[in-house]
Amino acid sequence: MGEPTEIQRGDAARADAAHDGGSEAARASTARQPEGATRAAQSRTAALRNRVRDQRRSPARPRIWFELALIGISYWLYSIVRNAVPEQEAVAQRNARWIWDLEHHLGIAVEHSINHAVDSVGWLITGMNYYYATLHFIVTIGVLVWLYRSHPGRYVAARTVLFVTTGIALVGFYFFPLAPPRLMTGGGFIDTVQAHHTWGSFASGPAAHVSNLYAAMPSMHIGWSMWCGLAIFFLARRTWVRVLGLMYPLATLTVIISTANHFWMDAVGGEICLTVGFLTARWLYHEWVYKLPQVPARETTDRPVTVPEQWSEPTVSSARR
Repeated sequence: MGEPTEIQRGDAARADAAHDGGSEAARASTARQPEGATRAAQSRTAALRNRVRDQRRSPARPRIWFELALIGISYWLYSIVRNAVPEQEAVAQRNARWIWDLEHHLGIAVEHSINHAVDSVGWLITGMNYYYATLHFIVTIGVLVWLYRSHPGRYVAARTVLFVTTGIALVGFYFFPLAPPRLMTGGGFIDTVQAHHTWGSFASGPAAHVSNLYAAMPSMHIGWSMWCGLAIFFLARRTWVRVLGLMYPLATLTVIISTANHFWMDAVGGEICLTVGFLTARWLYHEWVYKLPQVPARETTDRPVTVPEQWSEPTVSSARR
């Protein structure tokens, strides 16, 4: 066989070039594919990050059915956990004596005097018993509904404060069982519910066997009432309503002391839990609860734009007049 001719060598060179070019194109295509996939993944990550950021800065109003289910299940779990805590009577009595001695040392142990003074006024203490049993739930639910309807942009953050506050309280119930003043041995306090035959506490009378008698620290009557009072004070428009908002936790404090359901220090514990709840919401949403927008951004942008009716009427040209 002879040497290849020039034509054959040219064809072979073109074939090799085409082969090399195809290989380079394939390599380039292969090299571009991961880069494109990476860019797409980065775009999706950035979009998700922006969505989370927007949600934190302007949380959306949840679905009403979801919110009702969440609150119902949460309160059910709260009741189970609170009442399932072992009732360590000896530890609870020892802690109560320690709290009482601490308050004497601080000069604030006035619960005994207040309890006996208010108990001497029958109609007043009876009203306080019913206040203790009912408003704790009625006002809290009412404020939740009001926030959901009138301040949807602040609702989720405010609800987060309440949930965190209550969650911390459950930890306190478990690790620091505390006998309330009315059950403290040798304290001389009056159990006003039993003394006046009213239903003012789930830990008195027939309900006592299904409730944890020693879940007194921290006081959620104070934690929840202060949460309600602050929401009303900062967000209500009428001055007299804002004043009532501030008076509500003060009235609750008077009631829990007068009925001997809590010590002063229980109220302090409730305020500490609430403070942690507000700080947690501040960290989650990058803003204090009451400074968030009243209406979520997505609800304001989705609203249809209304214009005067005459703007939509066809204009009559001057030539036809």
